Amino acid sequence: MRVFIIGITGAVGGLLAEDLTARGDVVSGLVRREAQRADLASRDVEARVGDIGALTADALASLLGGVDAVVYAAGSNGGTRDVTDVVDGEGVVKALEAARLAGVTRFVLVSVLPEAWRERHLDEDQEHYFAVKKLTDVAVSMCDLDWLILRPSMLVDRAGTGRVALGPAQPHDEIARADVAATLAELLHEPRIRRQILELNAGRRRSPQPCERTSETRETT
Repeated sequence: MRVFIIGITGAVGGLLAEDLTARGDVVSGLVRREAQRADLASRDVEARVGDIGALTADALASLLGGVDAVVYAAGSNGGTRDVTDVVDGEGVVKALEAARLAGVTRFVLVSVLPEAWRERHLDEDQEHYFAVKKLTDVAVSMCDLDWLILRPSMLVDRAGTGRVALGPAQPHDEIARADVAATLAELLHEPRIRRQILELNAGRRRSPQPCERTSETRETT
């Protein structure tokens, strides 16, 4: 599989590139500086230099030739409004159009849980960030591509556990970036999971909930 990652120099994007490369996939991505391109080349990742805010959809599409899937993992992390608008809003819409122009049908967006940070006092820029993220999710969900939106819980830097909870709705807690990247790699290789919004949290051993079925294993002699 050939995967193009927008946000490949970010924490999740970089880990995803490593996971996919280890699988034997061909990974490329967009970087802003030549030094970043050279660094990725040393890790067998091809990078194209460009700014998602300055590129047109046509220019971005020209970088996607032969690509099977586009992953949009870039994010402003609740920065100033103008950066949020460019990276979390306009950039995603531009990438959708570029994928369509290039004939790339698979599009995966790394989004955010809507209730993230609600235990904190959010300033106006942060509230704007969540509003833009939601509108972007809507835009992706209404496109005609083979899309997938992943909403991870709060991202933390620690070793992955390999155990996650994935589904239409998950509680907001925290999850290692390594586990998010590993989940993305699995989802990219599972074509049956498509046109869905999935939420992702750290997996834990827990007692079955009332709506879950339980099974018994009996030892026979």
